[in-house]
Amino acid sequence: MDQSNVTLERMRTFVRVAERGNLSAVAREMNLGQSSVTRHVRELEEALGVALFSRTTRRVTLTEEGGRYYASAVQILRLVDQASGEVRNAGEAAAGVVRMSCTAALGVRYISRLVFAFQDRYPGISVDLSLTDERIDLVREGVDIAIRLGPLADSSMKLRALGHSRRILVGAPDYLARHGRPTTPEELATLEGIRMSNIAGSDTLALEGPDGESHVVPFGGNLRVDHGLAAREAYLAGRGIGPAHLWLVDDLLSEGRLETILPDYAPPSVPLNMLIVPERAGIARVRLLVEFLAGEVLRIPGIRRSGTLIRPDR
Repeated sequence: MDQSNVTLERMRTFVRVAERGNLSAVAREMNLGQSSVTRHVRELEEALGVALFSRTTRRVTLTEEGGRYYASAVQILRLVDQASGEVRNAGEAAAGVVRMSCTAALGVRYISRLVFAFQDRYPGISVDLSLTDERIDLVREGVDIAIRLGPLADSSMKLRALGHSRRILVGAPDYLARHGRPTTPEELATLEGIRMSNIAGSDTLALEGPDGESHVVPFGGNLRVDHGLAAREAYLAGRGIGPAHLWLVDDLLSEGRLETILPDYAPPSVPLNMLIVPERAGIARVRLLVEFLAGEVLRIPGIRRSGTLIRPDR
């Protein structure tokens, strides 16, 4: 084996190809020509004396030897990145790229603005913000941190609990004027509901009353959407009623374009968490963004610190 040809550059390219399984995708991500990506992999294989990938016309997959080498290469590159981050001084550390993923509607309404404020404070840090409600593989997609609503099961990531997001029931004033304003949870079943197609159990509505009692009522309707911003538009257009995070509709409530329904009752709050790739947590620019967001998200309407009891407004 020719050790001199086993370079960090070739190793990084190999790792990204292994994670993405697509040469052209890695070329775009690394701002390289596809021929350069191919050359890096080929030269690394020649230096090691083994085939790292099995190739088809559409995808490359790791060989058995490639899989073993990938595990070691990831550890080596993580150590290199960590060591580099530790030796930079404070000014030099506040530079580079942080790749971030966020729940889509929350990202549009508030997190994007927090990113703007962060970059005003640290102009040398670039943020690559991806908005999606899909549960992505952070390592495979090259993401450093992700903000997610709802329960999480990924134990391999470092978890930072940010708080809980309060939800309320809303509807447009004209819709409620035409169809009636319910006074009990049971009366909700007579109204048209806007349901989320990407949430299991959206055909029922669970509510907590002022004394902590639980109510589960049928919840039906002719419109289902898979995005919070689409639900917001449906409520505003008078297509029906439904639950909404307070941060999703706070401006429409203050303008009187939406109303709170049954203010003494509310759907359960939803946990808001930050996932951090453990090996990236020690890098200064990532740590700065994590700490900034952890403090600022509590300014978002309806977000309360974890452990704080959230009750419906009386």
